[in-house]
Amino acid sequence: MEYLVLTARIITIMGLLLILTLLTGRRKIGELPVFDFLVVITVGSIVGADIAEPRVKHLPTVYAVILVLLIQTGFGYLSMKHRPFGRLVNFEPIVVIENGQFVKANLRKLRYTVDNVLMLLREQGVFDLREVEFAIIESTGRLSLLKKAQKQPLTPSDLQIDTGYKGLSIPLIVEGNIDDMALLRLDLSKDWLMSQLKTQGILSETEVFFAAVNSDGSLYISKGLEQLNPAHLFHH
Repeated sequence: MEYLVLTARIITIMGLLLILTLLTGRRKIGELPVFDFLVVITVGSIVGADIAEPRVKHLPTVYAVILVLLIQTGFGYLSMKHRPFGRLVNFEPIVVIENGQFVKANLRKLRYTVDNVLMLLREQGVFDLREVEFAIIESTGRLSLLKKAQKQPLTPSDLQIDTGYKGLSIPLIVEGNIDDMALLRLDLSKDWLMSQLKTQGILSETEVFFAAVNSDGSLYISKGLEQLNPAHLFHH
């Protein structure tokens, strides 16, 4: 009986946590705003006590989780409708480097050291402060970077080169299984796909690990590797 009660508790809590995940959106923990991160910690503490201690009444736990979800939803709505309120409950972006110079007042405000910022710059592939026009610490703690114009890589538009359209590749075969819905959406037939495979000496889709059609109509085919070839690691 005790195990049945525990199972029922876990199922109930997992359902509520799924709702919480849907409300916070498809964001990683490191990308959550401050308030959402506090919500996750609070719910985790409540749920942990409920599962670890059977003597804790379950309904108050469910009520507490639902209440936290409602508060989170309300705060999210207010943050979207009223930007000053959003800045109040979440950190606002702060400039820490301007024109290659540290903004000391903002570093003190964030309690960031120079070493903290230099580490974040290195993670962005920047090792020379003279390359930086602006560096901004976002509300999630991540660094956004704008390099100086002369340090940014050239693009085809800079060279006035006309480039063709390049869209998304659509998977047609994944692990030997044909995606019939993808073929239907692209108005392609299975016969066309098999004929393309035969031109590559492939007689069955089961021989293909992954295949996708590109925006130019060409077909990318990968049979996959059973293991990494060590020789490629040391090839120069």
